[in-house]
Amino acid sequence: MKHLSVLAEEDDDPMLSAINLIDVFLVLIVALLTAVAVQSQSAEGAITSVRNPGQPDMELVITENGKSIKFKGTGSASRGQGVRTGVAYKLDDGSVVYVPEPGEGAAAAAPAAASPVPAAPPAGETAR
Repeated sequence: MKHLSVLAEEDDDPMLSAINLIDVFLVLIVALLTAVAVQSQSAEGAITSVRNPGQPDMELVITENGKSIKFKGTGSASRGQGVRTGVAYKLDDGSVVYVPEPGEGAAAAAPAAASPVPAAPPAGETAR
């Protein structure tokens, strides 16, 4: 009986099997990277990007569900364009406590002693 010549060959070189394994892993890596790229492009969450960061014509673009919302900077700081609503204190443990201004909504009904405001420094001392 005559054998095929392909089956009759012996692979004496062990590097051929190692090279074949490397090829299989390369194909697997390319498939995983392609899957990650497709997943990130079709993400359902909002995508936020900043164009011209730090420049006067800076623009913030938020893309969600195919719709884009653009916010353009005015080129100046927003100083003086708001209303004071309260005071924030940083405590020694690193936590921040917000104390609303009296007369602001439901916070006005709470007694002043219930808010965690640090005591005023004695006369002649400055607050840290």
